[in-house]
Amino acid sequence: MELKYKRILLKLSGEALSGSVGHGIDFDTVVKICRPIKEVVDLGAQVAVVVGGGNFWRGRSSGQMDRTRADHMGMLATVINALGVADGLEQFGLDVRVQTAIAMQEVAEPYIRNRAVRHLEKGRVVVFGCGTGNPFFSTDTGAALRGAEIEADVILKATMVDGVYDSDPKKNPGAKRYDTLSYMEVLSRNLGVMDMTAASFCKDRGIPFLVFSIEDPENIVRAAKGEKVGTLVQ
Repeated sequence: MELKYKRILLKLSGEALSGSVGHGIDFDTVVKICRPIKEVVDLGAQVAVVVGGGNFWRGRSSGQMDRTRADHMGMLATVINALGVADGLEQFGLDVRVQTAIAMQEVAEPYIRNRAVRHLEKGRVVVFGCGTGNPFFSTDTGAALRGAEIEADVILKATMVDGVYDSDPKKNPGAKRYDTLSYMEVLSRNLGVMDMTAASFCKDRGIPFLVFSIEDPENIVRAAKGEKVGTLVQ
């Protein structure tokens, strides 16, 4: 089956990288996630990755701490994850570049849009760290922004649930899963698939956003081929 999407922005949550440990990085899990990314690249896709940092730190749950400083800590957490993902991808022979929205040239390239696109065109995987580089914005919004900048065909959001539901499936066994949604439905129903800033940004830019479960990492390949996985928001 042919690829449906040729330039892909993959959003990985920090939790996805922690595996059954539940915090930090479980490298065996990282490798399992990186294998299907290699498959997608081998099929001819250009792949960029945005990583979250929730397996180490969440700025919004930092209590009395200054929110700007807490968010900067969260951005640094995403860099740890970005380096881990880069290492996992390199173990499959992929050429990888890490770019960060906050300059730290000893460990990564600074984010430069044209350079990122050139890497993709040369078949390299680009891993973006630090979200947007600004406090008060989530890594979902970072994924939306980077997706627009590199002109991605789709944003694939790999999460711990298998799509978007009308209520929390962990609390409500009768929760209904959606196959497709419009951005207006996500915004008006406040469905929590992504933060409202990311949803309205994707809506304005016309970028489809596919939410699926990473528990089976092969879903990355299925999603890239356009098979029915998760919930497509467009």
